[in-house]
Amino acid sequence: MPAENISQGPLGIIAGNGALPCAVAESLIASGRDVHIIGIRGEALPAIQSYPHTWIKWGEVGKLFVTLQGHGCRDLVIIGGVKRPDLANIKFDFGAIKSLPFILSLTIGGDDHVLSSVVRYIEGKGYRVRGAGDVAPELLVPKGRLTGKGPSKDDEADIETALRVVDALGRLDVGQGAVVAKGHVLAVEAAEGTDAMLERCAELRKRRVRRKGGLSGVLVKAPKPGQEERVDMPAIGPNTLRHAASAGLAGVAVAAGRVLLADREATISTANELGLFLVGLDWPPLADG
Repeated sequence: MPAENISQGPLGIIAGNGALPCAVAESLIASGRDVHIIGIRGEALPAIQSYPHTWIKWGEVGKLFVTLQGHGCRDLVIIGGVKRPDLANIKFDFGAIKSLPFILSLTIGGDDHVLSSVVRYIEGKGYRVRGAGDVAPELLVPKGRLTGKGPSKDDEADIETALRVVDALGRLDVGQGAVVAKGHVLAVEAAEGTDAMLERCAELRKRRVRRKGGLSGVLVKAPKPGQEERVDMPAIGPNTLRHAASAGLAGVAVAAGRVLLADREATISTANELGLFLVGLDWPPLADG
């Protein structure tokens, strides 16, 4: 649906790292909606300074809500990766101290538990947490082939295997991606993220006999079952394709409408230049049997 139909009023964007916070801001501004970006120091890119913005440090929970209220933001998007901070090294403001029991609860449990708790906490304050794909649907990967090259029959078999791996491991709150080559599972994404996983694959392949017949293998990314997609939707960008090429893969397949595409033109152009395919697939996969 068009971004302007979500609701009226300015949208707050809590920005972690990467280009997506600015992409969401551009989309909303183009639709005629005001935005205010709240950048987390040490995480958000300096590029957010091109938009109405406020910087906050980890622990400045009070400042976060004062900023949202002061700029009339009742809806907000939380977008961009962050590293889980060491609470022992954070200086909390008064607003955070009042919420200390909640903050301490975030030290327990996996990512899904933490992110779901954050959403419930924010919405308990009277705000509405929106998914980036809800307010800027054009940033989602569409279904179908996006590149000149498509997957081969062998690639399609690897994609099917990888989809099942991601689906199975996702139920255990383990990652959003997997790499499969010629039927062999080379890696699954854990806490290190997609790029680091692909770097592991590249090292693994260097240590093995040189592959024959050109590029082989696929990266598949999709949300975990029950994942809080409003604040943790998978994303790919040009670097994803570069790392996939370095790992000797033939291409990337992702869940259509469930994965964000950072810098669409650059990502597709990079894939084409490197001779990789990029496709959006139905998700979830067909049930076994």
